[in-house]
Amino acid sequence: MDADNDVVVRTEALTKRYGGRLAVDTVDLTVRRGEIYGFLGPNGAGKTTTLRMLLGLVRPTSGTATVLGGRPGSPGVTHRLGALIEGPGFYPYLTGRANLETLARCRSLPQTAVEEALARVDLTDRAGDRYRSYSLGMKQRLGVAAALLGEPELIVLDEPTNGLDPAGMADMRELVVSLARDGHTILLSSHLLAEVEEICDRVGIISRGRLRAESTVADLRGASSLRVVATPTDRVLAAAMRLAGDDAVELEPGSAATPAVRIDVPPERTPDIVAALAAEGIAIHEVRRTERTLEEIFFAMTGTTDQPEPLEAAR
Repeated sequence: MDADNDVVVRTEALTKRYGGRLAVDTVDLTVRRGEIYGFLGPNGAGKTTTLRMLLGLVRPTSGTATVLGGRPGSPGVTHRLGALIEGPGFYPYLTGRANLETLARCRSLPQTAVEEALARVDLTDRAGDRYRSYSLGMKQRLGVAAALLGEPELIVLDEPTNGLDPAGMADMRELVVSLARDGHTILLSSHLLAEVEEICDRVGIISRGRLRAESTVADLRGASSLRVVATPTDRVLAAAMRLAGDDAVELEPGSAATPAVRIDVPPERTPDIVAALAAEGIAIHEVRRTERTLEEIFFAMTGTTDQPEPLEAAR
């Protein structure tokens, strides 16, 4: 069990109903200090509602949540975290710098905190421009800058790359990784599989309000398999079953002229399997290790056809 001082966020049976609709259903999640935690799910899965409860913006119907050792929304917790929930909201007629200065004054933070946050998100050169002239990517970065004011221990980001072009998404991912490297804990919600897979230490998968799994990406994927394309296929199957057992061998579905055979064996057995197949006169065309993708895991756990967008498809 995790020591209490290593846990930044913990929920137990956290539930939220809106009338007859169950938005969040008995969610138990744990975010550890110093990690990037990816909260993954399709649109409407309950991600934003869960984050709002963690920030004290929405009261749960039942269950409990502890953030930074305290009650969500309490003053002792709020000043130790920063958040960007859904789209950033700023005064359009003020400059980026003036918007942050307004927030800093409300929190009794010095001007240096504003300049440090602007520099962190690479907006210093455009800080004197009015917010309404900013591109979508610049608005998202200013929102992150606002979340960084006061050097919070926990940073909660709800779909921070939403609407960004590929270059903007790459910049945002790099910023998130650098924040974690500097000691911040990041709770990041997303429906972009590639984003979560690339930068997150652990992942929680939510669908229809329920947390389906919580683990590292590597553990969710499970052990890798050996994928062999060889002929004749019937002899490959027979030999593989003798070497690895009937339950460890599967013929991949598809219409390829030479179908692939998947053999569930650990990596250290690969040379022996290949050598044994070759010794039986089997013609080996291709051998490689494969893992289940996060997309396959997501569909298996959620049973949904609401596919999270691949990185390249987001706009």
